Amino acid sequence: MSIVETISYELWDKDPEAFAHQLGKNHKLSGFCGINDHPISNSLVSESIEMFATFFSLNDDIKMKYFLKDLGGARGYTPYRIETPKGGQHADLKEFWQMGRELPINHPYRKYMFDNQYADEIKEFRIKIIELFNAFDQFGKELMEAVALYLDLEQGYFEPHINNGNSVLRTIHYPPVVEDNGERSGAHGDINLITLLIGGNKPGLEIFVNDEWHPIDTPQSTVVCNIGDMLERFTNNRLPSVLHRVTTPSDIAKNSSRYSIPFFLHPNPDWFIETLSTCIDKDHPNLYPEGIMADDFLQQRLYEIKLL
Repeated sequence: MSIVETISYELWDKDPEAFAHQLGKNHKLSGFCGINDHPISNSLVSESIEMFATFFSLNDDIKMKYFLKDLGGARGYTPYRIETPKGGQHADLKEFWQMGRELPINHPYRKYMFDNQYADEIKEFRIKIIELFNAFDQFGKELMEAVALYLDLEQGYFEPHINNGNSVLRTIHYPPVVEDNGERSGAHGDINLITLLIGGNKPGLEIFVNDEWHPIDTPQSTVVCNIGDMLERFTNNRLPSVLHRVTTPSDIAKNSSRYSIPFFLHPNPDWFIETLSTCIDKDHPNLYPEGIMADDFLQQRLYEIKLL
């Protein structure tokens, strides 16, 4: 039996409180939960993975046109062996593409976010990646309504704090492994509120629970939702941000590429993260007595993982 349970999103329409309870219970136990019957189209995911497989197969000169070193991987292409886990010694064995929210030209959050890039070499690139971002963004906002219910908050509590969040869609390519110095993705916790992961088309994802690493093997159609450090902090660790990694569990896995698409749901950059008062009591003192603005927290962590 997998340590990460899978629940049906159809329950959300039938009984939001019951769905919220199941989601929260699973997150509290392992930090992770699988979700089936979700609104993200399987064909959109498959087409997007195929599109990015084409992009990552392009020569380095083309790909490096989209690498903007000063952006810390926030937009466009990030080459192989750049991102390093917090406290890690070796860079991850991966390359990735990242995009964020499209904002109007005069939006006040533009000072926190960068312009997106689109690969000119692939005709459908812009349309497809925007469609995928929007699908993840909407689904993530709905899941945050469930998180709010689990925390005994108003269902729409998070909406004004995430309606223009600095969320990012990342498409990752883990090439065949030809070196033993490092992992595809070293042990780490995510920075944001929640992460939605889909498209992990090969084994390798593991989570660290009860002092042991446990493999997570779900169908490509399942969305895996996990808690990030910001939500862990907000809930005084009631909802844990659990360490996870991507390994190469077999020679077959080592000799083939692996693709995955995580969506990191972030709050609005100016959201001030303060510990939720209902998560503090005599048995659970406030572990984070000093609040922090979401963008400051993000910049601090990007520096720690060597993207800045």
